[in-house]
Amino acid sequence: MKYNTRQKAILLLSDGTIFHGKSIGVSGKTFGELCFNTGMTGYQEIFTDPSYFGQIMVTTNAHIGNYGVNPQETESGSIKIAGLVCKNFSYNYSRENASGSLEDYFTAQNLIGISDVDTRALTAYIRDNGAQNAVICTDGTPVGELRTLLAAVPDMKGLELASRVSVKEPYYYGNPEAAFRISALDLGIKENILRNFAKRDCYIKVFPYNATYTEMESFNPDGYFLSNGPGDPEPLEGAIAVAQEILANDRPLFGICLGHQIIGLANGISTFKMFGGHRGINHPVKNLVTGKGEISSQNHGFAVNREEVEAHPDIEIVQLHINDHTVAGMKMKSKNCFSVQYHPEASPGPHDSSYLFDEFIQRMQK
Repeated sequence: MKYNTRQKAILLLSDGTIFHGKSIGVSGKTFGELCFNTGMTGYQEIFTDPSYFGQIMVTTNAHIGNYGVNPQETESGSIKIAGLVCKNFSYNYSRENASGSLEDYFTAQNLIGISDVDTRALTAYIRDNGAQNAVICTDGTPVGELRTLLAAVPDMKGLELASRVSVKEPYYYGNPEAAFRISALDLGIKENILRNFAKRDCYIKVFPYNATYTEMESFNPDGYFLSNGPGDPEPLEGAIAVAQEILANDRPLFGICLGHQIIGLANGISTFKMFGGHRGINHPVKNLVTGKGEISSQNHGFAVNREEVEAHPDIEIVQLHINDHTVAGMKMKSKNCFSVQYHPEASPGPHDSSYLFDEFIQRMQK
């Protein structure tokens, strides 16, 4: 499609605010919670991350698509974002190992997007007014009709989305002769998490979001893992029950992102929806045990209640987000269990947090 012949498009927020731009991807309309990611690179990893399911992504980097796409850089089998909002969309790409353009990638997977938007203004608006539902429309539907359709879209609070991205049947990852066996509950697991386990001599069996503890135990694992994923953690009663049974049997347990929140809920600690959430690859975290800082990749709109964690007699906060002092990591004192709110597998340049996978190996060895 020629740049100057693209259709006009609009982004309508639930509070009535409208941003104008040009259509990218396929024609139509798409709904979701509007959020922004501050990463300068890694757009393909963002678009395929299951944790973003149901969300319209605003990319703050000015150019998207300039290095094309590569099948080795996906976090799942398909695009998971509901839509894309960007400033400059690059139809031409320049990278030796790219397999194609982002435009063709969007078209093949029926993604709707809008470019030529003042994303600096939009990001500032989200930061001031909080995350909210929105619709991208590229097919000329009247604004009045869009408002009616948007009003019917459910809020992210209370929304269970893990079932929409979880595997339907169990599968295996890694070398069957590996030294360690892990049962992983797929709430929206990222491919790079599995790669990090496999390269540390682990063989993983990935179970659907609604698997039982008995099913996961039948793999005879050395440890259990609760993955990242989209949506509100509170409706995931089955996953919470699984975490409680793992803890009751004092088996090694590691949780990342949504899995971290599930571990909190399994211990009677509530979660809350954040005003804007954390989404980017440069979030500062302080390790309270070592005193060191970490630059982390984060992607979450919910968090555990810090006051309740501090009041819990069996849980210790081990990492804090430096910007807003939310809980970034915790461990149990009487159980072989720890978790982090951020993504140690992402390693967007720094590898500050990769030691967490090694810690899980050490916990399984014990």
